[in-house]
Amino acid sequence: MVSPRGPPRARPTDMTTPGPFLPPYGVVVGVLLHLVVYLVAVLYRDDNKVKKQDAPAPCDLRCYKDGPIRNGLIGQKQPSINPERLKDFGEEDYLNGDVKTWEMKIVSRNEELLRDALPRIPQSSSRSSLSSHNKLIRFEDISAAAFKIQCGVQKTPCMYSRLSKQYGMDIYLKKEFLQYTGSVKERGVLYLLTSLPQDQQRKGVIVALDSNFSMAVAYHASELRIPVFVIMSTSTSPARVKMCREYGAMVISYGTTAKDSQTHARRLAQENGYLYLEEEDSALYLSGLGTVGLEVYEQVPKLDAVIFPAGGHCGLLAGSAAALKHLNPHISVIGVESESFPVLQQSLKAGHPTEDQACSNHHFYGDVSGLCFGSNSLQLTGKLVDKVVAVREEDILISILRLLEYERATVDAEGAIGLAALVAGKLPELKGKRVAVVICSGNLELHLLQQCVARGLTLDNRVCRFSLVLSDCPGDISKLLESLAREEARVLDIKQERAFVTSELFTVEVTCTVETRDKIHTAQLRNALLERYPTAAWTER
Repeated sequence: MVSPRGPPRARPTDMTTPGPFLPPYGVVVGVLLHLVVYLVAVLYRDDNKVKKQDAPAPCDLRCYKDGPIRNGLIGQKQPSINPERLKDFGEEDYLNGDVKTWEMKIVSRNEELLRDALPRIPQSSSRSSLSSHNKLIRFEDISAAAFKIQCGVQKTPCMYSRLSKQYGMDIYLKKEFLQYTGSVKERGVLYLLTSLPQDQQRKGVIVALDSNFSMAVAYHASELRIPVFVIMSTSTSPARVKMCREYGAMVISYGTTAKDSQTHARRLAQENGYLYLEEEDSALYLSGLGTVGLEVYEQVPKLDAVIFPAGGHCGLLAGSAAALKHLNPHISVIGVESESFPVLQQSLKAGHPTEDQACSNHHFYGDVSGLCFGSNSLQLTGKLVDKVVAVREEDILISILRLLEYERATVDAEGAIGLAALVAGKLPELKGKRVAVVICSGNLELHLLQQCVARGLTLDNRVCRFSLVLSDCPGDISKLLESLAREEARVLDIKQERAFVTSELFTVEVTCTVETRDKIHTAQLRNALLERYPTAAWTER
């Protein structure tokens, strides 16, 4: 009998029971779920990696949301150097704020040039600061320094100068005196300080002497929250002491000479665990200074030559030469030093830093007259620098005057000495070419500025003095002033002497100081006065 409900239904199969050839369904579902989770995790990780690569490089200094604080300004983030635009640059990646350079890189003739230029040289054990860091300087070291200090120093302009027409070449001025402390030394100092171990940064650093290097250490150590002490002699000007304290350093006045200050600083370093810093040619310091060469190469296309200050402290010249010669071996790198202190030329001729070098303690010369401080930078300079010339003190003073008039730039002897080579006509082969001049320092004290301007005007034949004897009668001096007015000369000073005149009685000796336009105008004035007053005597410079 057939059931009214129809034929009996098939018994449902258990979903968890495997078939003859298939695994259990639950296992399949679990494997698929694990596969989906794995793919999502991989995609999420790749997305984070892309974001990290696109993110800006972290900085060792305090960088804020709107950009790093620089020179008291917020939100003015300077454009960084882009080494990927430079040829023969190795593969790089960010690692904890530093630049990691892989060993797999392009090695060209320029790289070999740098390797041959600077062999490892054993350093004296008396160097207590960073002698262990003296090693081969490479282009990658300079590029790494550029990345690491980009938040803490200005990328200064390299601008076309109005002096170009006057000297018959395209002159571009690299204005490193616009750094916060007014000196290029900030680049090397900042890279030096950020490379110190954390425990040494907590203990602090100590420097001696009144120099641009000490000022840079005082400022950047304070910005990095590193305890910093500066030992200065009692003869240091109060203005420099005040400035160093305003940068944030603890300033201690000790001794009457620079040697006394250095000895005291070394003793304090040993007793308290501070790191005694002095300007030397460690690879870190030279790499920081060499970033100037990178920027000049980026900012001025088709360069023919770059002029740097030289002297005993030739770290800027050596480090920048390493960068420029790697990028373009055809760029001429020229150093300029003072004729009175040819420290670098003497050392290059001897093949080692000479110890009996003449130097000056006058603050006007700064590092121009310092002793040669390292064999590494000296040998690098000998291999890579094309030419070193010497200029007179008069040329430096006229260069200071030219920069003040044409560029509105107040610089010291170290900053003006590069342009002085062009003022003195020491480089005639650069006529018609494109030349960059590094203006590296602008720390000229006010009383020295006044003396430099007055002396520069005299050397430039724009201020002259003469004396003549007139009869002591009414109207004679008035006639002399009328003659000067007709020649368009500006009277700066006039003096009369009656008691000590050795000529006739009732005469007066008149001494005038006048200002003229230029050398031609001075010659015209002199001829006009000699026609009217044949006894006029001109005071030579």
